[in-house]
Amino acid sequence: MGVNDEVLGGLDGGPTAAVVDSLIDQHGGVQGLVAHLEGQGLGEAVRSWVGPGSNIPLTPDQVHEAFRNSTILALAARAGLRPHQLAQRLAQVLPQAIGRLTHGGSAVQLLEEKRG
Repeated sequence: MGVNDEVLGGLDGGPTAAVVDSLIDQHGGVQGLVAHLEGQGLGEAVRSWVGPGSNIPLTPDQVHEAFRNSTILALAARAGLRPHQLAQRLAQVLPQAIGRLTHGGSAVQLLEEKRG
């Protein structure tokens, strides 16, 4: 079990939380995943997740495009899902997970410090 299991476990009962935990690990932590998503053109959405107010949702297509096809295929197989099912779940779960794991904007502050 990953270090984020307590925070992520309540999101869907396990499989998608494990996938999110794996994505976090692959990107060197929450800040790395946030930076990756921002680099994939999803910065406005990601900033809404870590800041106050409403979360901008993602579509399954955006999730699929944000990660290499091989990554989606491997993670879907691990979770026992089809790739489109995993993309649908991640589109729902990523905003909540990133919001919970950044504790109200710490990842945004890190991103802005990197840019500054």
